[in-house]
Amino acid sequence: MKLSLIILNYESAGLVRECIRGIHAARLALSYEIIVVDNNSGDGVGAMLARSFPGVRFIGSPVNGGCAAGNNLGLLAAQGAYALILNPDIAVLPGAVETLVTFLDAHPDAALVAPQLVNPDGTTQLSCFRFPDPLIPILRRTPLGNLPGARRRLRAYLLTSWDHTDTRTVDWVLGACMLVRMEAVERVGLMDERFFLYFEDVDWCRRFWAAGYKIYYHPASRMVHYHRRLSAVNPGLKGILSASTRVHIVSGLRYFAKYGFHR
Repeated sequence: MKLSLIILNYESAGLVRECIRGIHAARLALSYEIIVVDNNSGDGVGAMLARSFPGVRFIGSPVNGGCAAGNNLGLLAAQGAYALILNPDIAVLPGAVETLVTFLDAHPDAALVAPQLVNPDGTTQLSCFRFPDPLIPILRRTPLGNLPGARRRLRAYLLTSWDHTDTRTVDWVLGACMLVRMEAVERVGLMDERFFLYFEDVDWCRRFWAAGYKIYYHPASRMVHYHRRLSAVNPGLKGILSASTRVHIVSGLRYFAKYGFHR
């Protein structure tokens, strides 16, 4: 089998339904399987799949172990040479998956390739980045990010000086949609489950680079991402201590404890 598509669900059964419909509508020109992993959300996604998509493989986790742990369950079950990790709020456009697969076929140095993610209005989302330094999570999550020096630092991290229209290697890509070579996963390992949410994608890409692989951004493949990334939102003083902010900063501290407090 060429490809395993892995969709991780947490209380998003409706989005999972639409994501699978989009995959089927795209009529992928390759052999593939769809795996849905549910992080103990209790939203009836398993029953919905059995009723509407009996050919989809379902894995129900007894606990919500987080993003890395959930995706790892899918990766362990995957039978494809490549695995496409998808958030349920991704709309797969016709030809986009095949474009990514063709790219990995032609680039044996690549562990992972990501498409261009666009908003529903067609504007480009920022989905590939430089490796962060310790201030980045704080600057993105607090009003400190509005300071002039901080804005320059964030622009460099976000690669905003580039128009994102050409293929290139990047430090890391957003885990909402990425195609990974399973041979590379077998060599480097699964996602680090110490990252419940945020930084699991940064860490994985960093480990692939350390093993001699490359990470690519390939905008010839385009998919729609319907979610505004929470970690990209500067919440102001009111939101500094939100649960999402706390999780993001805790994951950041774990990441920098693992690799050192440098980029």
